[in-house]
Amino acid sequence: MTRKEFPPVASRASCLLGAICLAAFVQVSAADRFDAAVAHSDRSAADLKRDSIEHPADILRLAEIKPGMRVADVLAGDGYYSELLTDLVGPKGKVFLINNAAYDHWSDGLEARLAGNRLPNVEHETLDLNHMNLPAGSLDAVLLIKVYHDLYWVDPKGEWPKIDVSGVLDQLTRALKLGGVLLLVDHSAKEGTGSEDATKLHRIDEAYARKDFEAHGFKLIAKSDLLRKREDARDQLSYKEPMLGKTDRFVLVFRKVAP
Repeated sequence: MTRKEFPPVASRASCLLGAICLAAFVQVSAADRFDAAVAHSDRSAADLKRDSIEHPADILRLAEIKPGMRVADVLAGDGYYSELLTDLVGPKGKVFLINNAAYDHWSDGLEARLAGNRLPNVEHETLDLNHMNLPAGSLDAVLLIKVYHDLYWVDPKGEWPKIDVSGVLDQLTRALKLGGVLLLVDHSAKEGTGSEDATKLHRIDEAYARKDFEAHGFKLIAKSDLLRKREDARDQLSYKEPMLGKTDRFVLVFRKVAP
């Protein structure tokens, strides 16, 4: 019987050190992908100015967006995040920039962002949120960035359609693959207010949001305080001065664990 040969202690230590260095290199490289997307030379001055408020590299890193993924940026507005996603998913991936007609109308800069096939792996779709008809199991990730509260918004002027929130969340659950992720960022309302401030303040209660998504087959896997503003009293309109860009925002990452 042949005795199995083991490397000497020094060699084993060298291998271990090499493995640790390799793991560290992989982690740094992964982090650099997100930083590189933000540092892309073709990004607009308006987007660069917005970065200091959004911290997009850190936020997208939480969702672990990888090359080859198919990602829906829902109510993406002017496509700020969609453009960052285009580098992160790469040429073999796909980004679906989804707006409804109202969001398209309100989103200055969207046409210029997409002009001339500038973002070739981004597909802009204008959809009725109540009937998005997203193919089952077609997505690896979904982004809802500061727009979840709008699903609950009741517009007295009638410019915003009535939305079946539970139906929208069911559609997103169905479209995500099992194990797919959903990144949720929104303006914090006061604790215990549920969805009642969605109309008057364009904010929503974090605990309510978590229960809402957990009731639709999602499990919370990560959260971040990066966008917290503890000085925000959470009693003023989120998208106008004096709170524009200064609101307390919660960041939650969910994984689909059930159909």
